[in-house]
Amino acid sequence: MSASYDTARQMFADWEVDTEAALAALATIPISVHCWQGDDVVGFEGQSGASGGGIQATGNHPGRARNPGELRADLDFAFAQIPGRHRLNLHAFYMDTDERPDRDAIEYRHFAPWVDWAKQAGIGLDFNPTFFAHPKADDNLTLSHPDEGIRDFWIEHGKRTREIAARIGQELGSPAVNNIWVPDGSKDVPVDRMAARRRLEASLDAMIARKFDKAHMLDAVESKLFGIGVEAMTVGSHEFYLGYAIRRGTLLCLDMGHFHPTENIADKLSSVALSVGELLLHVSRPVRWDSDHVILLNDDILQMAQELVFAGLLDRTHIGLDFFDATISRTAAWVIGTRNMQKALLRALLLPQAALKAAEERLDFTSRLMLSEEAKDLPFGAVWAEFCARAGVPTGQALIAGLDAYQASVAGRG
Repeated sequence: MSASYDTARQMFADWEVDTEAALAALATIPISVHCWQGDDVVGFEGQSGASGGGIQATGNHPGRARNPGELRADLDFAFAQIPGRHRLNLHAFYMDTDERPDRDAIEYRHFAPWVDWAKQAGIGLDFNPTFFAHPKADDNLTLSHPDEGIRDFWIEHGKRTREIAARIGQELGSPAVNNIWVPDGSKDVPVDRMAARRRLEASLDAMIARKFDKAHMLDAVESKLFGIGVEAMTVGSHEFYLGYAIRRGTLLCLDMGHFHPTENIADKLSSVALSVGELLLHVSRPVRWDSDHVILLNDDILQMAQELVFAGLLDRTHIGLDFFDATISRTAAWVIGTRNMQKALLRALLLPQAALKAAEERLDFTSRLMLSEEAKDLPFGAVWAEFCARAGVPTGQALIAGLDAYQASVAGRG
């Protein structure tokens, strides 16, 4: 225990905050790190080499992972810089096989090397069907496409990803969240939104009809406000998926980039939690729209973390990341973003929650404001440094030097 942490512990104790309890709680919270930051959302199936579906990673920083081996090596390095035990979120077009199955023919064996790696690393895996970057998604329509044959192709893809996710969860002894997001929508104003949404609902129903043990796999559905090529209408809107999750008992995914810039996503958590059993978060940083910048320790993230802690939602929420920036070191992006999510959670755990809630309960908004502002001066950084030290991961200049050295080692990738 460092002298700075010992001092910080006493300062927080003066505010009736137990730093040891906060550190213990943070150690139990896994973050699902997204694989697609490491290769700019290209994937390894050799289908198109471009993201599509309104998804675009910009920049050409050296060091992009070109195959599963390189991606796993990058992840190994990144996880070694992040305290705690976490997860990897894998998209379906990141298969590791010499075969070239189309997406309606993928099987567990095409992803088995990822499971072997996860077992060795001691981490969990989550999964996602990939409804973009494919010739049958060129219209930005998949599960809601008017062509029944195209819908059937994507329904089969979704069925297979659920089977794969369930097997992954069974093999690893931890349920894999299988998150469903489709790019479906219209560039210009449609005249029959209802028809598209009925088709999407029917396709989803067909896709998730088979029941799996929730100890192995959890279904989630994810909305979006708009994207490139679907500016006028997104079939899978927030309202659509909120209703669907309630009716069908799935998780609801809230992506921080998938709402209007003026919406506070933290404010939505307590509302939807009254109607949905479990939640999935995709934490990102939209600048002008769903641009998925690396998350900062800013107000949006701090408010999100505080709501999770103060509303008692941590045990009902799966926290995942979703950003991809090709203008900076991809491994550094993982490390910075994941650690910022953890820092935000730690700060929330270190707030004088009981005193803040008591002031609000008695309508003493002056005390609430004073407590909130004075608490900002508490030595959160010393507690974070202790958390990292106990996990054996670097901070400060040592962290920066390690990130720079690793980037230099992969910069020669063609």
